[in-house]
Amino acid sequence: MSKDSRGFSVIMTAYDQAHELEANLPVYLTQQYEPGYEVIVIDESSSDETSDVLKLLKKEYPNLYTTFLPKPDCNKKRKMQAYNLGIKAAKNDWLIFSNISNKPVSNDILQAISDTMNTASDLTLGYLYKKGIKLQTFDSYLEAQDHITRIERQLHKVRNNKYKKFFMGRYDFIIVRKDVAFDVIKFFELNPSFIERQCLRWRIFWKNLMSSYERITYLPQE
Repeated sequence: MSKDSRGFSVIMTAYDQAHELEANLPVYLTQQYEPGYEVIVIDESSSDETSDVLKLLKKEYPNLYTTFLPKPDCNKKRKMQAYNLGIKAAKNDWLIFSNISNKPVSNDILQAISDTMNTASDLTLGYLYKKGIKLQTFDSYLEAQDHITRIERQLHKVRNNKYKKFFMGRYDFIIVRKDVAFDVIKFFELNPSFIERQCLRWRIFWKNLMSSYERITYLPQE
């Protein structure tokens, strides 16, 4: 598939995030990307105005698709279940797992991703900065297991800490082939012990510090 026809499905979950959706989702929905894309939001049974905000935005943006995850079932892995719904709903071969709290720095970020990503790789981690993005590619999604296991377990805590963001593997979004996406979301629910978490932390640090992983910095056009 050429970059001129590559479509993306941006998938994110939301729980009591009406304010973030109202402020940030329009930026996701107005990307300048000619091949086309869709944004899929899974509402995890929010108790605030999240559903109302999504209904209003759906009327304005035809590329927005929303679905609903019922009340929690203690016997099911909730986060994996939410993304499972999003993957099944996705129409495109390339998926982007993002977070509504992370506002894109420009309206041509999707174009930049398409222009610079390595499509021979299973998975790419993306890091947002004030001036642009950085992409880190992995030939096999299994190579990214350490990063995903650590970051998804402490999503809010580690992403709010911007110090040495790349070297500590604190990514902001995941770009993944749809055919391996179901395997990737299994990493979301792994529960390493304290010692295992410390090992993950330092393995990621040294891997990112010393590796030859592709590092691309994109600066939006002024």
